[in-house]
Amino acid sequence: PTMGGVLILFAVVVATLLWTDLTNRYVWLAVFAMISFGAVGFWDDYLKTVRGRNQGLTALQKIAAQAVVALGIGALFYSLPAYSTKLSVPFFKSFSPDIGLFYIPFAVFVIVGASNAVNLTDGLDGLAIGPVMVAAMAYTVVAYISGHKVFADYLLIPYIEGSGELAIFTGSILGASLGFLWFNTYPASVFMGDVGSLPLGAALGTVAVISKHELLLVLVGGVFVIEALSVIFQVVSYKSRGKRVFLMAPIHHHFELKGWEEPKVVVRLWIIAMLLALVSLSTLKLR
Repeated sequence: PTMGGVLILFAVVVATLLWTDLTNRYVWLAVFAMISFGAVGFWDDYLKTVRGRNQGLTALQKIAAQAVVALGIGALFYSLPAYSTKLSVPFFKSFSPDIGLFYIPFAVFVIVGASNAVNLTDGLDGLAIGPVMVAAMAYTVVAYISGHKVFADYLLIPYIEGSGELAIFTGSILGASLGFLWFNTYPASVFMGDVGSLPLGAALGTVAVISKHELLLVLVGGVFVIEALSVIFQVVSYKSRGKRVFLMAPIHHHFELKGWEEPKVVVRLWIIAMLLALVSLSTLKLR
């Protein structure tokens, strides 16, 4: 069965509401992002599976719905007096460009981009959920440190009061994803569908924005970035030159057509995700 992402969504939201400080605005923003993107994914899956519409929502409809939600989140961040519009650049802590009002579209890009990148990665059994777990684990550390003034000051990273509560949220994503992986590993008996992939990506993007480690997501979620870029390169190359860069995109299908077995593709991309997460966390200590 598909739409197994409903189970992930339910588990994360319930665990978050049970164990976090419900007076924390960041918790509610993260939960709102996850539920809203989950609703978009649910409607898309519903149209495809129940209504029999092969394509579900059109690409424009899906992006528009995601952008509206992300725009609301970005605007709310911008309106908070204590919230900074400066960016934290991995490896270059002394360089923190202030993008001002442009932070709103930037936040929209991060959240929507992360959501769709995870969605594109969800093409093989266990492929998307593995890097999601790795990214959730990494951002559990990032969120906790960002919300702890002593640690944040020592590591010279932005201190975001209250963001430590998001460690419970990302920990819930990790736990729910582990439970889902039991049934999603090769050969999968349950598939997450858009109702799972879209909110998981949006949740990671939202936590990245809240913790002021938006650009770090490019490293932490490097597998998702590679998958998304492979599609972009393929489309641009085919439309401009009439030639394909890869045998098939996203890139995991390219490796399949090269003769790699599905489990080999999945596990090797998991390994890459773990290595990138370790590199990402090491940047927190670099001065």
